[in-house]
Amino acid sequence: MPPAQPDSPFLPAPVAAPPVEPVQPVPPVPPPKIRAVPDPPPSPRSRIRTAPHTSAQVLAVGPPGPRLDRVCEALLEGGHHVQHAVPGDVRRQVQMAAPDAVVALAGEDGGDELVREVRQVPAGRAAPLVVVTAVPGPEGVVAELRSGADDCVHDTSDPGELLARVEAKLRRVPVPVEHLPMDLGTGLYSRQHFLDEVDRELQRPEPGPRSGVVAVVQVAEMEALEARLGSRARREVAERMASVAERLGRASDRFGWHEGGQLLMLLPGVDAHTAEHDLREFADAVAGTRFVVANENVLLTPLIGWAPLAGSGDHAAILERAANAAAEAARHRDLQPVRYEPWMRGDPDRRRPLQAFAGALMPVLSPVLMLLLGVGVPLAGYVLLEQIGWDAGPLMYWVVSGALVLAAALVVLECLYSLDSVPRPAAPGAPYPPASAIICAYLPNEAATIVDTVESFLRVDYPGQLDIVLAYNTPRPLPVEDALREIARRDPRLVLLPVPGSTSKAQNLNAAITQVRGEFVGIFDADHHPHPAAFRLAWNWLSNGYDIVQGHCAPRNGHSSWVARMVAVEFEAIYAVSHPGRARMFQFGLFGGSNGFWRTELLASTRMHGAMLTEDIDSTMRALQSGAKIASDRELVSRELAPTTLRALWHQRSRWAQGWSQVSRKYLRSLLFSRRFTARQRFGFFMLLGWREVQPWLTLQMLPILIYSVWRVGGVDRLNWAVPLFLLATLFTVATGPIQAAFAYRLAAPVVKKRRSWFFLYLVMSALFYGHFKNQVARNAHLKELLGVRQWRVTPRTARSDD
Repeated sequence: MPPAQPDSPFLPAPVAAPPVEPVQPVPPVPPPKIRAVPDPPPSPRSRIRTAPHTSAQVLAVGPPGPRLDRVCEALLEGGHHVQHAVPGDVRRQVQMAAPDAVVALAGEDGGDELVREVRQVPAGRAAPLVVVTAVPGPEGVVAELRSGADDCVHDTSDPGELLARVEAKLRRVPVPVEHLPMDLGTGLYSRQHFLDEVDRELQRPEPGPRSGVVAVVQVAEMEALEARLGSRARREVAERMASVAERLGRASDRFGWHEGGQLLMLLPGVDAHTAEHDLREFADAVAGTRFVVANENVLLTPLIGWAPLAGSGDHAAILERAANAAAEAARHRDLQPVRYEPWMRGDPDRRRPLQAFAGALMPVLSPVLMLLLGVGVPLAGYVLLEQIGWDAGPLMYWVVSGALVLAAALVVLECLYSLDSVPRPAAPGAPYPPASAIICAYLPNEAATIVDTVESFLRVDYPGQLDIVLAYNTPRPLPVEDALREIARRDPRLVLLPVPGSTSKAQNLNAAITQVRGEFVGIFDADHHPHPAAFRLAWNWLSNGYDIVQGHCAPRNGHSSWVARMVAVEFEAIYAVSHPGRARMFQFGLFGGSNGFWRTELLASTRMHGAMLTEDIDSTMRALQSGAKIASDRELVSRELAPTTLRALWHQRSRWAQGWSQVSRKYLRSLLFSRRFTARQRFGFFMLLGWREVQPWLTLQMLPILIYSVWRVGGVDRLNWAVPLFLLATLFTVATGPIQAAFAYRLAAPVVKKRRSWFFLYLVMSALFYGHFKNQVARNAHLKELLGVRQWRVTPRTARSDD
């Protein structure tokens, strides 16, 4: 065994070998004529060393003869101890005394057999092997190196060159790659040595919640990168991600890599909560950084799966669990680290049978639960309190009335603020950079309109480079794909990006964000036709200090049905009044899911979370928490398709309401206690996320209060309905609908404002029906979220338009 470096734990300790006289080979082969030459006179062939060198034990392998004599003479001149073995006797010789290096003489037929014989012995595998070949030309050297030699020289080479090569190998002992603790290309632990590190952690006494975790990090773009940049992309991507992990992590963290391109992470001594936080921070940092891989700037999507060390068994089991979790993360591409769960081994559709059962019963459960929770429970509470001597009815009446009046006053105030919304900067603050549009589509549902949508984007007027990425999913090939491919051939600005396995808009967008080349990105649904100057107008905001711009969405199919006309006016109340008014009043804006423009790096580090039913609002909250500044521009109009039936509207608004409920539960507390925001902003978050969840149930409280009051006074005829404050409060609350409609008409987009009859329809329907409809939708959504029923229903699209 050759001497190892004294600080290397991965190689055995050196074996001291005293000088040994040349041994007699096995008869009948005569021993070679080896002679020591003390202090030979300088000559061109022997002026090979000018300083003493530590002697080593060198084994010369080859048949006796002049070639062997020359090799042995050169090694002896270099001060080394030489032993000899003939082919076929290497094992016995090596077992007698492990050499520090081996020099083998290959014949004219090559040295494959000789190299194989040396490498079959454990000490021969570890020792540097230099082959002296008799095959002329470079072919002989190439053949020996490929057969397993560490170096090769020709017979005709100067003996000094042979000695220099042997001594170079002795100074830097070659080790097989699989035996190296660190990968030479990345500086990371090789897979086997990473597993050894995991074993050391598993062997620590009393593993507990803080024993640590193992994570596997894949890259969603790896296949495309390797196809474009070659196999070097695997090593470089792992090394780039590891540099981020080392910067953010602790000194005790360990990083390795797998030949498939995955980064392996061992985070010892942390609990699950800390590990998930650290991994999420790592994912955000990787996604928000442009890396140079094979001399090309790329954005990466890390897919992180992790598993705790405690209770995981051996290293193979924990690594497999983390890999299964990473495969689940690949379904969403939303930068969320995924913890291993047992169901990830099997069919994910079977993981929530209880929620599936509850979803089937929702049409029956919802009205019953709504009456029980919204009316029955409060009424029973009032009666119980009255039995113990406290009449809570009057107090609750004024509490509910006061809250509703305050909310109505804030709606009116928001309308007034919308008249003086923040103006768009008159000119861009920088030259127009490359820009990108991402259109997210589910083609079976939007096949009828997608071609018109793409053509409308190709007509956009933008002075800089503009590429349009259509990220779509479809369960089967469709004829419309041929039409899209023909458009892409005609206009190279269109990039078609099918997303296999995708089931949501969030997955499509997450797949597309790393493909864009623009400095900023416009996000659109597949039914949106953008404003011709949309990207120029958006850049006016983004080049003057803003990070996100939300435009104005206006339906273009109002003639399809009365539902579409009502939605068209409602969208004016939202995008022309509420969004600009809130941005002015509470000093923060919202991204509404489509016709929104983001700085590319911000979107790449934020992504969309597919587990959230309103992924747009979820991304808004995370962007605001990171310090993003969001603008609202009512003049930046895009035309879309509104639901045309009450059933489709119910399903769309149920998803929206349930998504808002998810966002409120997830972010309200952190936003209210964050020092990043002013008191005014925190009050705005309370109204946006807190009050909107309470209001649908608060409006229902009038019913149990009235029932209780009638029960207490002994009949309806004994109630005094003409209380002035009650009448004024009711009048003011009801008046907010007409006030909002009036402001919507005043600030509406011209294409909608000319439809005056639509506003009268909305005014009547909101007073008689629509307000109660929206409250009912919100209460139903809360019950679905409580039962864990989360089903995404696609809003049907048609090609019909008013345009």
